Amino acid sequence: MTISVLHTADAWWVRTPAGAAKIDTTATTTGALLSDRAAIDAATAAVETVAVDTLELLSPVTRPCRVVAQMTNFTSHVKDAGMDPASVPLTFFRKASASITGPFDDIVKPNHVTLLDYEVEIGLVIGRAIPVGATISEDNLSEFIAGLVVTNDVSARDIQLPQTQFYEAKSYPTFTPVGPDLVLLTPDELKRFGDLRLRLSVSGAERQNALVEGDMLYRPLQALQSLTRFQELAPGDLILTGTPVGTALSAPPKPLAIAGNLLPPALKWKLFFSGQARNPRYLRHGDIVEASVATDDGVIDLGTQRTAIRFA
Repeated sequence: MTISVLHTADAWWVRTPAGAAKIDTTATTTGALLSDRAAIDAATAAVETVAVDTLELLSPVTRPCRVVAQMTNFTSHVKDAGMDPASVPLTFFRKASASITGPFDDIVKPNHVTLLDYEVEIGLVIGRAIPVGATISEDNLSEFIAGLVVTNDVSARDIQLPQTQFYEAKSYPTFTPVGPDLVLLTPDELKRFGDLRLRLSVSGAERQNALVEGDMLYRPLQALQSLTRFQELAPGDLILTGTPVGTALSAPPKPLAIAGNLLPPALKWKLFFSGQARNPRYLRHGDIVEASVATDDGVIDLGTQRTAIRFA
């Protein structure tokens, strides 16, 4: 049975049917908490609880940590970007962990950003140190992945696209809402990863809704096998696994894309951003973004984050 861990400024909690039970631990980081599994397990049987809605929840993934993201990892998103899924390799980019924020905190758009976009994603939370060259297989995958979280890979498209500057475009403060729950899974539950459905709505209008099964190109096993060929990982590190179709950004029709490639770069981007400025799907001041991940039967539920968009 899944265990849902919550985080507040002064404590860690386990979500139970009766409310939130405090975890008796001195851990101040996600990595340290995951090494105190006995305390987590004890809290699941606690009698004394408080109402979850009285807690001011923070991200259950603490910073600093490594934040690594998979690029264009859903078939539907790849096709929407005008690419062939068969030609898309397994690739990664980094985000600054200072971008991590809570599941109910505002997402703040910097003044110089004009095209603010959303990407609901499943986050893998690493549970133990993984050295470069580690042997990872289906049999031991659950030893390395402690649990899952809802994440939103917020993106400044006008920063990202002209120079393929992913790091800056996705690393501003508040650009990685995480939580509310860190859901710890058994090996059998982790095998249901393909049954997870990602959903995101903006001010009540659904924008993204997709199952992992049949859409995600590279699953967690492939991601960790590839990543740990060159990158060590530590408990509490966060891996974002990509987003399905439905973001504000979408590729232009192929004839326009071909014509644009014949233009000088400065003119091409000027025309592109002029068109994108008229796209009503980009986030606006006052929008409310709700993002959730769960199996359709509710057995695995990572919770729902609700964030307001605020222009600086």
